[in-house]
Amino acid sequence: MTDYAISRNPTTGEEIARYPMLTADELEKSLSRSADAFSQWRHSTMATRIAVLRQLGEQIRLREAQLSRTITLEMGKPIAQARAEVLKCANLCDWYAEHGPAMLADQPTQVADAWQRFRPLGVILAVMPWNFPLWQVLRGAVSMLLAGNTYLLKHAPNVMGSTTLMAELFDATDLPAGGFNLINVDNDGVSAAIKDDRIAAVAVTGSVRAGAAIAAQAGAALKKTVLELGGSDPFIVLADADLDEAVKSAVIGRFQNTGQVCMAAKRFIVEAPVAEAFEKRFTAAVQALTMGDPLDENTFLGPMARTDLRDELHQQVEATLREGARLVLGGEKVAGQGNYYAPTILSDVTPNMTAFQQELFGPVAAIAVARDPQHALAIANDSEFGLSATVWTANEEIVDRLASELEVGAVFINGNGASDPRVTIGGVKKSGYGRELSHFGVHEFCNVQTVWKNRR
Repeated sequence: MTDYAISRNPTTGEEIARYPMLTADELEKSLSRSADAFSQWRHSTMATRIAVLRQLGEQIRLREAQLSRTITLEMGKPIAQARAEVLKCANLCDWYAEHGPAMLADQPTQVADAWQRFRPLGVILAVMPWNFPLWQVLRGAVSMLLAGNTYLLKHAPNVMGSTTLMAELFDATDLPAGGFNLINVDNDGVSAAIKDDRIAAVAVTGSVRAGAAIAAQAGAALKKTVLELGGSDPFIVLADADLDEAVKSAVIGRFQNTGQVCMAAKRFIVEAPVAEAFEKRFTAAVQALTMGDPLDENTFLGPMARTDLRDELHQQVEATLREGARLVLGGEKVAGQGNYYAPTILSDVTPNMTAFQQELFGPVAAIAVARDPQHALAIANDSEFGLSATVWTANEEIVDRLASELEVGAVFINGNGASDPRVTIGGVKKSGYGRELSHFGVHEFCNVQTVWKNRR
């Protein structure tokens, strides 16, 4: 067991900082602070909660440059994309401040003297990943706090600098001390927190293995979980699609954040009549992407977040090539300093190959050819994952049929996938369960309480 978490610059390999792990006594104090904050925050007025969200959005904008740079230094996200993440979080606060109260208002029922009320659950333990250090946290934390819960965060160890800054943002608001709380603990510490009676529920974004382990522990303690896990999202291009627009969408969908996105195009399934043309245009567009220093405003592809992640990705690429795929572009670690991996395109991929059976979390696209729309659907559904899917076609009838039969939590038609507070995100199969964002996400961490007066 290590005594600290290390933040390391993936561009240079240099150590940025070390963050001490909590002792058992310190974890106990953190749990107490979160519970004490809940006893106060649960009784706060909606006006008070809205004011805190407004303050948080303002603090994010005031410290945008520092937040963006810290994200880039810690996990390699190109600075322009880091800035977009930060500002998206500020906008999220504004959106929930405006629309959240209506989602939490008492709702009438078909019984005249009965209504549904949304009460907070308590302290929510959140275990979050590194790929969107702010957004992954705040898209859940903001709605949970608005509902009257408090938030206890166990973040990824390689982004503890971003995590610390996030805590400072909350400290600058009127949220009670401990309302947003950090715990830097190992797996044993997470297990101890889950078992503690002061934890009401658990939210996880991460790998299938991590999600399953945490869900099992929470289940043993009869605590609710919401899991947003891995994805290997299909990107279907049918013969009548606008290829130029589909290619633009494919490049963004696969290579933003250097391919380190859960809900993102990974398996490209192209109908045979346009397969060759799509591959050529897609390859040319990917070759034009700028890889380099993530602090450079013109960089689109930065380093991968960690060396072990790059090594794992390369092993998956090599395995897929041994299985018979064709290498169109890339397929290698970039020599020199930093965790860079060449943007890669694999073609002639079949559903039984590694690139389609596993999630490729990096700048690698895998292309398969489908005979017709029904074959494309079959390939898309031949996966243990079910996070989202994208379909490019001009045929409205086919769109409706595919959308109804795709085994995923979201279908995006002729456009890029996105997480947006106006709609829900979440998966099926091994991509998890439960929903985040919109009113569905707010209600996930509420006690939906029925109040019925004068029942005879």
